[in-house]
Amino acid sequence: MNRIVISLFIGLLCLSPLAVSAADPEHKSVTELYQEKDKLKGQQVQMQGTVVKVNNGVMNRNFIHLQDGSGKEGNNDITITSDQTAEVGDEVSVVGTVALDVDFGAGYLYPLMVEKATITKVKK
Repeated sequence: MNRIVISLFIGLLCLSPLAVSAADPEHKSVTELYQEKDKLKGQQVQMQGTVVKVNNGVMNRNFIHLQDGSGKEGNNDITITSDQTAEVGDEVSVVGTVALDVDFGAGYLYPLMVEKATITKVKK
């Protein structure tokens, strides 16, 4: 009986890295975010790209526009909100939550954005 319990315990330990990696955010391109936005709503995603525009300190957050070379005009740019910031031209990795139809009022409606993101500068 003790051998069975020990075997089960060891088996669970071996599986634990799989459980952790399954919870890791899925890596997505900007185009994939647009294509899969309904499925990804409320989910954490990871992406990487170049910062093309930054607006800091707006409504207690920073707005960062990111492009990764995918997509065409109209779906090649994703807006990120974060407490962190970056500079135009930075290569960054971002992890945040997909949000749809975010309306900040005064005409600022975002059909798709990534909110509450952590931003890490990618070393070149």
